[in-house]
Amino acid sequence: MVTARGSNTPSSDRRVRRTRSALARALIALVEERDLSRISVSDVAEGAGVSRSAFYDHYRDVHELAEDACTAMIDNLMESLPGPGLDSPDLAQEATESLTAFFGSLAGHAGLYRALLGPQGSARVLGHIRRRIAEVIHQRLAHTDLSGWPERVPHDVTAAFTAGALIGVAVDWLEGGCARTPAEMAEVTWPLLHAQYRINEINDS
Repeated sequence: MVTARGSNTPSSDRRVRRTRSALARALIALVEERDLSRISVSDVAEGAGVSRSAFYDHYRDVHELAEDACTAMIDNLMESLPGPGLDSPDLAQEATESLTAFFGSLAGHAGLYRALLGPQGSARVLGHIRRRIAEVIHQRLAHTDLSGWPERVPHDVTAAFTAGALIGVAVDWLEGGCARTPAEMAEVTWPLLHAQYRINEINDS
């Protein structure tokens, strides 16, 4: 991450946050109109109402700004997702709602995610999303009674495996133009996760 120049006073910090937020909003708006590769620093600076030099105070190029904006959105998404417990009696409904929110957030900024998660995208963003999803899943596992869970399968491995699978499905969906709705994606993804976690066996143990 590039560190903005200037002092660390509260007013300076607020200016940094405002400028970065303005740059991110400008980029997100532009990505809805054209490919990321066709967006210049001048385009973003003009959209944010700042100078090119102000842009370079914060980021090296448009791609780094896109990575920063994308990872920030993913962090906000992970914090706001409904969190079903794996031993919840309403697990199917809660999990489907959470997955719908996840795919809905991706669809809301499909152009940006498609550019950064596709073949020519950002390994940094892909890795960040995978880690954040794995963290959430690991936390769910840690707070769930999994007395029937195979002891030979560590929770961190399970979380990483699930995160990778979910990212794979999401990237394929984005590259296909989000042909299914977020709700439809949740409906078809949940049975795969349900089978993987062997929820019925765990709950019946």
